[in-house]
Amino acid sequence: MEWIAENRMVALIAACEVGFWVVLGAGLLARYVLKWRRTSVVLLLCTPVLDVVLLVAAAVDIGGGGEAGLQHALGTIYLGFSVVFGPGLIRWADARVAHRFAGGPPPRKVPKSGPVRLAHEWREWGKCVAACAIAAAAILFLSYVVGTPDRTEALWRDCLPRLELLIGAWFVLGPLWKLLDRRKVSA
Repeated sequence: MEWIAENRMVALIAACEVGFWVVLGAGLLARYVLKWRRTSVVLLLCTPVLDVVLLVAAAVDIGGGGEAGLQHALGTIYLGFSVVFGPGLIRWADARVAHRFAGGPPPRKVPKSGPVRLAHEWREWGKCVAACAIAAAAILFLSYVVGTPDRTEALWRDCLPRLELLIGAWFVLGPLWKLLDRRKVSA
């Protein structure tokens, strides 16, 4: 309990991640087991609420006199990736549950190689860029809300270079890797 008190933002990020999967599971349970279509839609639409809670909590934490740190940077990164990749994760889980429990069609698989895979890698990298842009916008928002650059300097100093590194690494290990692997792209 002492660790949670000292690392409230990290605990909140973990709670938001767990909450995402709980709300997703509840939404799919309501849709496919209980046949409550409207309830499932409401539950699945609640997943972005967790992102808003995280952003507000970070703003309150910093605005209340706290100094921004790595935990707030992680919060902005989580927020960006949740906003961009969350809907795809919901569609991914929905397709698998629909297939397994409701007689839906088998989920489409992305080929391991070829032009379709390369296009997939480019789309995923584009999502990474969008997620990092949202994280940077969240940093800007927190800096604006707090209004004191010295308390949010760590976000700019520590987080933005990590976002750039993440975008570069994703590019190298994703689309560039598939692009340079000519024997698999031409297949």
